[in-house]
Amino acid sequence: MTPAALSRQVTTTMRPVPTTRPRHQLLTALVVLLGTAGLLLGACASDPTSEPALNTSVTLPEGEVAADLPGTSYVARPKAQGEIAFRAAPSSSAEVVTTLANPRPLATEPPVSIPLVLLVAERQGDWAKVYLPIRPNGSTGWILADELNISTHPWRIEALLDEFKLKVYKNEEVVFETAIGVSRENAPTPGGLYYTTELLQPPDPNTVYGTYAYGLSGFSDTFQEFSGGPGQLGLHGTNEPWAIGTRVSSGCIRLNNDDISFIVEQLKLPLGVPVDIITGTAPTG
Repeated sequence: MTPAALSRQVTTTMRPVPTTRPRHQLLTALVVLLGTAGLLLGACASDPTSEPALNTSVTLPEGEVAADLPGTSYVARPKAQGEIAFRAAPSSSAEVVTTLANPRPLATEPPVSIPLVLLVAERQGDWAKVYLPIRPNGSTGWILADELNISTHPWRIEALLDEFKLKVYKNEEVVFETAIGVSRENAPTPGGLYYTTELLQPPDPNTVYGTYAYGLSGFSDTFQEFSGGPGQLGLHGTNEPWAIGTRVSSGCIRLNNDDISFIVEQLKLPLGVPVDIITGTAPTG
């Protein structure tokens, strides 16, 4: 199928996107109102909305618990505030690979900080291995599991760049599929497993970021800095619907505004959703 044809195709088993957005409180973990942001963006934002109550009574199972566990993802939020240390191995004597602030500051003006969200990869005894929203992409670190609030959800996203296609899975079933705009050849999006770290809502939907933008835990290999931000990857809407199905972005994944609004407002995806960015032809079977 040609990119032009893909840009006109939206397939979903869910009910159609409404012509007006509901005014109820979003059930996503966080919305920041902003003008420009640090997702291959640079930003100015107001205070984030309150995060809804989460079920933090989940027990983290032993062994691998990452996105490849069918139908379940484990999301961690540090209980403590301040600088949180992550180690190279599951031991208090292991080297600290990095520290991250909780809450985590965004590249915004005025400054805004948001709760640190982590995707869990595995557990060994008292320790949890988590994916970190830092360079290099795919970085991980260990932290004591008792220092985390753990929640679960059944969602994951698959972005097939060469097919200009995005799929949303719930309990390993595709519940939404649509066309996307992808990165230009001179600014490729690095493939790999990432996760959603924040949800941003521009006050003006008629911008390149559209109605909503999810920040991802990955970063561009082309841009170490972009418009005052750290070159963070994103998944967002667009004011250029005709460019869906083409290579148009500086590294982010673009959706039609109706599609990103449907994901946020109707599917109500939380933060910590795995996003598998696939380059080349997707495997079958």
